[in-house]
Amino acid sequence: MRFAKYHALGNDYLVLNPADFPAWKAPTASQIRVICHRNFGAGSDGILWGPLPSNRSNFGLRIFNPDGSEAEKSGNGLRIFSRYLWDQRLTTHPTFTIETPGGQVTSEIKDSGRLITVDMGSVSFLSTKIPVTGPEREVLNESLTVLDRTFGFCSATIGNPHCVILLPEISETLARRYGPDIETHPLFPRKTNVQFLKILDRSNIQIEIWERGAGYTLASGSSSSAAAAVAHRLGRVDRDVTVHMPGGQIGISIGDGFSIRMTGTVNKVAEGNLHEELFAVTV
Repeated sequence: MRFAKYHALGNDYLVLNPADFPAWKAPTASQIRVICHRNFGAGSDGILWGPLPSNRSNFGLRIFNPDGSEAEKSGNGLRIFSRYLWDQRLTTHPTFTIETPGGQVTSEIKDSGRLITVDMGSVSFLSTKIPVTGPEREVLNESLTVLDRTFGFCSATIGNPHCVILLPEISETLARRYGPDIETHPLFPRKTNVQFLKILDRSNIQIEIWERGAGYTLASGSSSSAAAAVAHRLGRVDRDVTVHMPGGQIGISIGDGFSIRMTGTVNKVAEGNLHEELFAVTV
């Protein structure tokens, strides 16, 4: 049961190729939880299950969170999966398409796979697409209350849901305290990823991230995309934005219709085999 492990700015994933798991249609929630566990498993922020057949793209991909739930899209996961395809010589062309449940993206390999650009698709702020409860509207400058605090927020989707909270100061402590309750707030019927956003200048923003199904996260490509799009929609930044996160930086270019082009690094960590004794533990 082979695996490959990569990280993108500290956001780490295990790639499991279905060809190496002939008895599995897909990993179960219990298998995912133990594989991703930092003590009982190989340890990761999620599992990339692919390549899979696709009728519209060169490759198909499913993305699983460490709690066993499935994500529609992950920017860092897509860069990692792109690097895996390149390393395994499953593609020799530097530009190719990947289908996810959150839509099709185009990846471009640079610097032998260590730098990858992904055309992530377009951001929408429309409540029915994100989704956010209530009448159809662009979800901008609204408010929600969790625990002891009321926040102003904007919501967006780039194939997966995001709640962006603009503040003068942000921190890991803030994300860990309020992120879990915002993720599961009744406003968000499919839960939501949460970004606490600070504007640095017209070309730079900073975010702290609480990721749906994963928790506090050092970096996120889709979060970077959503936060940059919200900042631009509010008129606070220009079209080319560097997103600063605890794990590092991602470059975001915002095109017409809020199309997003994301560029960031990927690092290979390890290759190995999952032993069957791994599944003797339930977490």
